[in-house]
Amino acid sequence: MRQLGIIFLMLMYSAILSADIYKHTDTNGHVFYTDKPEKGMSYERILKTKPKAKKSKKAKKSNYQNLAKNQKKYAGFIANAAKKYNIDKKLIHAVILTESAYNVDALSSSGAVGLMQLMPATAKRYGVNDRNNAEQNIDGGAHYLKDLLKMFDSNLYLVLASYNAGENAVKKYNNSIPPYPETRRYVKKVLKVYKKS
Repeated sequence: MRQLGIIFLMLMYSAILSADIYKHTDTNGHVFYTDKPEKGMSYERILKTKPKAKKSKKAKKSNYQNLAKNQKKYAGFIANAAKKYNIDKKLIHAVILTESAYNVDALSSSGAVGLMQLMPATAKRYGVNDRNNAEQNIDGGAHYLKDLLKMFDSNLYLVLASYNAGENAVKKYNNSIPPYPETRRYVKKVLKVYKKS
């Protein structure tokens, strides 16, 4: 069952990597990135991906093995952070898989770094000196999740929306998921992974 879950998650991640990336700037100057632009809104394509050749079964198996290997590699840090902040380790795993697919060197176009894709301000807020350090990154991200769980009374929809768009964006929309397509998709993806784990 666990192996099927890993395969499902890897396929979902592969789909994300093969999409074009678009940028949208709202009226308040907030910039959002998405692989699925909404009709009626202005988007600029900033990354065009070439159609990928179909991967062999051997290559797919290798990808699944690498994902499982990295998941296992960081499981200790995740378990420690979950215990330290009294949160479900499956939630941390779901965020990491969605954010970086367990890639410690992941870097987003917006400047988020590491396994839990910490922005510089978030890293500073939680005492993370090296965002590429797996243990520090996981500890900082887990601490942030704990604070968001307290702030939004354990409402996972609002916690995940805040993790993606910032708690101020959620508060701005009267404690609801902001109407940002990327944030709404993000919440759905993490919850789907979390429920499957």
